[in-house]
Amino acid sequence: MLQQYKRILVAVDGSEEAELAFKKAVYVANRNEAALVLTHVIDTRAFQSVSSFDGTMAEQATEQAKNTMEEYLRYAKNHNVEEVSYTIEYGSPKALIAKQIPEDQNIDLIMVGATGLNAVERIFIGSVSEYVIRHATCDVLVVRTDLENKLPPKKIK
Repeated sequence: MLQQYKRILVAVDGSEEAELAFKKAVYVANRNEAALVLTHVIDTRAFQSVSSFDGTMAEQATEQAKNTMEEYLRYAKNHNVEEVSYTIEYGSPKALIAKQIPEDQNIDLIMVGATGLNAVERIFIGSVSEYVIRHATCDVLVVRTDLENKLPPKKIK
């Protein structure tokens, strides 16, 4: 019998890579008749360097994440995913996506975009997807292509 996933976690951060992972996760959830759990982790390290932090930045980030997650929720439901939910977490995206959320949600497949950071951020912060690949206790699928398995067009910077 082929492997059938029951609970799929897809991490989204607003990047194009994460959106590719989300759309493929919808497809995989349908094919496996699986529950889809969306997560967005607000990295609290980003607020530690702001000396005038008064909570409004976190509130704005949370509100933006909620709006994005509601859009993704609608998309998944419109594409016949019967069981879909989302969570917004605060802390280290690496640890939460690789370990805590999968454990709490009984996840058996994690889907992530190839990268949501630019090259400089990856050097200093490290890639979340790389960390998840190394530390997750379930299967991990790193999504690089669109639904037609084509690489997205390169942006000129």
